[in-house]
Amino acid sequence: MSTGRSSTSVQSDSESGSGSEIRTYKGQERALRAGRLGTTGLLLSVLAASAPLMVVAGVMPTTYGVMGIVGQPLLFVILGVVLMLFSVGYAEMSRHVHNAGAFYAYIARGLGPTAGAGASVVALVAYSAMQVGIYGILGFEISGIFATYLDITFAWWIPALVAVVVVGALGWLKIDLNAKVLGVLLVVECALVVIFDVAAIADPGKEGLSLQAFNPETLTGAGLGTALCFCIAAFVGFEQAPVYAEETSRPQIVVSRVMFLAVGYAALFLALSAWALSVATGPGQIVKVAGEQGPGLLFGLTESRLGSTFTDVLHVLFVTGMFAALLSFHNVVARYAFAMGREGLLPAAFGRTNKTSGAPAAGSLLQSVISVAVVLAFAVTDDKPAGDPTVPVLHLFTWMGNVGALGVILLMAAASLAVIAFFVRRGAGRTQAGRLVASGIAGLALLAIAVYTVKDFDVLVGAGPGSSLSWILPGVIGVALVGGLVYGAVLRSAKPEVHARIGLGNEAFQLEKAAESESAAAQV
Repeated sequence: MSTGRSSTSVQSDSESGSGSEIRTYKGQERALRAGRLGTTGLLLSVLAASAPLMVVAGVMPTTYGVMGIVGQPLLFVILGVVLMLFSVGYAEMSRHVHNAGAFYAYIARGLGPTAGAGASVVALVAYSAMQVGIYGILGFEISGIFATYLDITFAWWIPALVAVVVVGALGWLKIDLNAKVLGVLLVVECALVVIFDVAAIADPGKEGLSLQAFNPETLTGAGLGTALCFCIAAFVGFEQAPVYAEETSRPQIVVSRVMFLAVGYAALFLALSAWALSVATGPGQIVKVAGEQGPGLLFGLTESRLGSTFTDVLHVLFVTGMFAALLSFHNVVARYAFAMGREGLLPAAFGRTNKTSGAPAAGSLLQSVISVAVVLAFAVTDDKPAGDPTVPVLHLFTWMGNVGALGVILLMAAASLAVIAFFVRRGAGRTQAGRLVASGIAGLALLAIAVYTVKDFDVLVGAGPGSSLSWILPGVIGVALVGGLVYGAVLRSAKPEVHARIGLGNEAFQLEKAAESESAAAQV
């Protein structure tokens, strides 16, 4: 695919153009504030998106009980290896391209601006869907806590809307303050899960400290494809590190370091926690028990080993962990909108930052408006009494979450191909051969997972065989992709200068300013 760029527009791949003269070029705040995040702050920000406690309490019991996959711990290890391979090329790309548009910027640099335009729309839809879906389960859990402990009942959408407002307000603040909020919540959340892991291993079920869950034979079964989709969604967050490249100190080092740390930590944490669940009940009983108790599995096991007080605290941290994920996704969507506005894919207002905090204010507001609209739409159709664990609030979580996961999987697969194209077209195929092979393997694996996701979408969203939801919901991502590609093609024809700078970020304005200077000098 042709990139449609001039020969000068692909210069300085390793420059982010974040100087003050770029930030205020033509009176616009076109750059995010540099140097706000170090390794620790960035790592905590991206790990928060994975909501570890939500995965342990929700995803793992579902994978055990509904899909019947005893080898879930091994599955996390395998997926960790795949995502490490993906990160090899993705991290190298981050050294050359610093852009808050991350996925779509990389895809634009490798596969061309039109493909980048398609990826930008998919990214905006996918991450927005994942965030909005969490509002549903957050509201449901908060209403349940108030009903259980305070005997106060109210509809799930009330705390959901309050969360939208709080997250939106934090989205306007400095990213380093956001990182501190995320960090505190994440550390406490993970610490409590690790305490459970230790307690489960110290007090195993009747089968003892069995390693049966790591036996490859436990990965067989009709539910494997669906389990792959669920489990890879648990890793979502690590790939967001390049989104913050413009706001980090030493992005060439910090971003790639954080990605490897995030994938390694997530794989270890998730595999250990999934194994601890199987040890606590026994591998021979985990499918049966998880099927009976569902999301209550973790809390039941902690109460019998660590007491009711610990379990009560865990319930509260379950909510704060979801809040941390909401804030993390909100920040990512706001920065994608900022990058798109800066490059002309969205109105120019989205490409400006808050002069006080340096945050992408318009993008933050856009995400808040979308969240309010979707939550209200599901609230209007909700005729169930407060505390009733049925539709539509849980549909909001499952439908939006899986639509978003599909989009992110496809973006990762496309980014793997873009990495290969990027380095081959620049004559670096031999020097980067190892990284390109790793990207190719990861890309093929991710495409296979995407196919399984679409094939089993009716199971993922709890719809019956033949349900229209099995094609309508993944069709949302399809429409976003096609719409973005058409938009990119129109820009190429109608506004070639806008099309040419897709994925370039501030670098485009460096080149634009240089061209204006040359023109002025020529006139003199």
